[in-house]
Amino acid sequence: MDAAFTAEQEGIRRTLREVLGRRCGPDRVKAAVRTADGYDRELWEQLSREIGLPGLAVPEEYGGVGCAPADLVLACEETGRALLPSPLLATAVLAAPLVAALGGAGQRAALLPQLAGGGLTAALAVPGPALSAALGLTGDGGAGEWAGGGRAGGVQARRAADGAWRLYGEAAQVLDGHSADLLLVPAHAGGFARSRVLLFVVRAGAPGLVRARQTALDETRPQALVQLRDVEAEWLGEGDPFDGGGPGGPGGPVCGALAAVGRTAAAVLAAEAAGAAGRALERTVEYVRTREQFGRPIGSFQAVKHRLADLYVQLQAARSAVCYAAWDPEQGGLALAQALEALRLAAGEAIQLHGGIGFTWEHDAHLYFKRAAADELLFGPVHLLRAHAARRAGLFEAPAAAPATASPVPASPAPTRKAAV
Repeated sequence: MDAAFTAEQEGIRRTLREVLGRRCGPDRVKAAVRTADGYDRELWEQLSREIGLPGLAVPEEYGGVGCAPADLVLACEETGRALLPSPLLATAVLAAPLVAALGGAGQRAALLPQLAGGGLTAALAVPGPALSAALGLTGDGGAGEWAGGGRAGGVQARRAADGAWRLYGEAAQVLDGHSADLLLVPAHAGGFARSRVLLFVVRAGAPGLVRARQTALDETRPQALVQLRDVEAEWLGEGDPFDGGGPGGPGGPVCGALAAVGRTAAAVLAAEAAGAAGRALERTVEYVRTREQFGRPIGSFQAVKHRLADLYVQLQAARSAVCYAAWDPEQGGLALAQALEALRLAAGEAIQLHGGIGFTWEHDAHLYFKRAAADELLFGPVHLLRAHAARRAGLFEAPAAAPATASPVPASPAPTRKAAV
């Protein structure tokens, strides 16, 4: 594996850093998240038009840039540095690959160019507590139990007499669910006997669709409650949805596609976390160089140096894991665990080393702390990410018993009793 970045990749990162440095400072982030959309729509259009950010990993035949997912992963380290509030994660990382994997030819041709160009935004409407399981980050979601199991809970789908699909149910903690133009909704269909998880497309404004933005710890990742009250939907696929079980049995191809998307999403989230941790460390180093105590900068004290050095080592380990996961998405879960831990430590030390001002809720250090805490709640926690990776690697399996071998020493004959004379 060649871990060196290409000139094109370095160019994307450099351009992103310049644009976000001008348009996405902490004050602008705080202003953007308080708008109705939860992000700066003009900045999103600029990133889509000039850099092609939402279409980096979309094939050129569908209007994308045609780069590998690794390019999107590396670009997201810059969006993480700026804590960019945008529909990038929901649209480009979660929704677009599902449309490409499961959609029919007509659906791909109709949806992917608009998603790649930023004209449409999308959200994956999986209930928040089940999102990490559905993406295969903290458990095996191949059987689709996270979607309601064909019984109460989750979202249910039924086909009307005219052939149209109708959805009913709800999903909470849907990333960018309140503002997305499209909703991709996994739902159970076929009842209990023929239960199958299918993926449906719901358009914004569909009759019976109710969306409400929820209060979230991290405002840079807006969340919504989505209720579907007998909403008409379009099945994402071709042919008969009940033909074959596909990988994962009742989960069908939907759960397999979600697991594949989850591996790339884990690498992207790890890159964002590593970028945010790096920026939090930089801001802390800048502060301790200027803040004086006892007539000298506090950064000159040995205890402070040791704490910052430990953070730097943790950060470099996270960046190494992210680079590895960019080329091998199978390692995305471990990279995400490493990066989330680095971000949590960097945010905590930033608050501590900024002293009294760092503990005020309005200080910029809390933006990083909220991102660390919210990402662990949505996609972790760290110990479950590592435990699932260990199970997949077979670390918890009992070693096979050694085959029985014949003893090289012959058994002694059993003693005999002489007959009494």
